[in-house]
Amino acid sequence: MNKKTPVQKFRAGTVTASIWENTSKDGNHFKSVSFEKGYKDNNGDWKQTNNLSVGDLPKAIVVLSKAYEALALKDLEAVEGA
Repeated sequence: MNKKTPVQKFRAGTVTASIWENTSKDGNHFKSVSFEKGYKDNNGDWKQTNNLSVGDLPKAIVVLSKAYEALALKDLEAVEGA
């Protein structure tokens, strides 16, 4: 089984926003954005969560804004190039 990889990633510290390319059941393509925070558990193993502390919020804002900017600029380029 092939593991799907994001089209683009934006990272600030341990907070990451990823842009994904998706295909709907009727064959239409669309993009979505996910975010996660990495942390080490008590055993020292890396884990992922969607829960953020107050200190993580500025990082989340930055990476999500960058993801939006990348998507919005690509949409604008598509319209202007048409």
